[in-house]
Amino acid sequence: MSAIIIGYARTPFVKFNGLFATLPATTLGGHAIAAALDRAGVAPSDVQRVIAGQVLQATAGQNPARQSAVAAGIPLTTPAITLNVVCLSGMEAIIAGVRLIDAGEADVVVAVGQESMSRAPHAWSGSRAGRKYGAVELVDTLEHDGLTDAFEHRSMGASTEEFNTRLGIDRSDQDAWAAASHARLVAGTEFQAGEIAPVTIPGRRGDTVVSADDGLRAETTVGSLAMLRPAFGAVGTMTAGNSSQITDGAAAVVLMSEAAAASRGLRGIARVLAHAFVAGPDISLHAQPAAAISAALARTHYTASDLGAIEINEAFAAVAVHSSRVLSVDPKIVNAHGGAIALGHPIGASGARIVGHLARHLANLGPGTVGAAGICGGGGQGSAVVLQAM
Repeated sequence: MSAIIIGYARTPFVKFNGLFATLPATTLGGHAIAAALDRAGVAPSDVQRVIAGQVLQATAGQNPARQSAVAAGIPLTTPAITLNVVCLSGMEAIIAGVRLIDAGEADVVVAVGQESMSRAPHAWSGSRAGRKYGAVELVDTLEHDGLTDAFEHRSMGASTEEFNTRLGIDRSDQDAWAAASHARLVAGTEFQAGEIAPVTIPGRRGDTVVSADDGLRAETTVGSLAMLRPAFGAVGTMTAGNSSQITDGAAAVVLMSEAAAASRGLRGIARVLAHAFVAGPDISLHAQPAAAISAALARTHYTASDLGAIEINEAFAAVAVHSSRVLSVDPKIVNAHGGAIALGHPIGASGARIVGHLARHLANLGPGTVGAAGICGGGGQGSAVVLQAM
């Protein structure tokens, strides 16, 4: 069988502790799933499996994927599973769905990436044995489970900064990429809006409708970024301006076998040609998207030079800069409508967003156009998907 994407939708991506601060990841995920199914023309009862990527699961309740599925109106007879592969989670949810379809185990699968970084709790770092005397320390699960390298026990930003020096990536390279991310989002706002499903938040003084991403800083320039202080030490090349924003949001993709779509009279957006999952040789992030894209392309007859569009998650500008160089591609085709520096990076959701967005972008470029999406993840891993517009 051949898996195709027939629907995609996402919530707006909203700043940390902002308008979505009261909404669980499962609420955001359920909203994105419902919108993606509606746009695909698929009934919730037709879904045979739901797979969710979510990193910050403390206090989220049992199996967040199942909660999101039910919130979207999918019946309790539909199995659901939750994955945590740090920032790769949303993309690996899609890949797991593709595998089910390719294996003939399912015809209709929904994959969602979801994250509420705002609702990640603080937790006691001690054991259940208790502490008989003295103060206890609370751990920030957002920091510990989401943004700290488990091997080096320091922030992924600090680790990335060190590798920047080894790879010769300077401040000007990163600031130029970050400024371009905002500029491209300004130019691509209308296109981005086409995938957003507005979220209504009830309140005592009436409902608030959130219909747009709010991380864009339209006035951003290389000059304004150059004025920011280093974020991961007294000296360094990385700042809050050339790193991704902490954000809440969800993105969902509806996958179907080509045969099942044809029998229902549904037209796909893009065909999944290949995917890949890579790791190492160390914990660095920089080359992981490029390595994963190259591995996925090796399973096709295409090369990087054949790609009409590329999405590389901008965890840090340094990652996008380096992976683009490794692939030897024109940076202008990478993140054509802006990336995580301007949009934000809800860590479990971004992988699903870049795949869904790439599918729409390729369809806009024309049938047959091939593109790839790649993402890096904590611990030094990468995932990629190669798509072709239908």
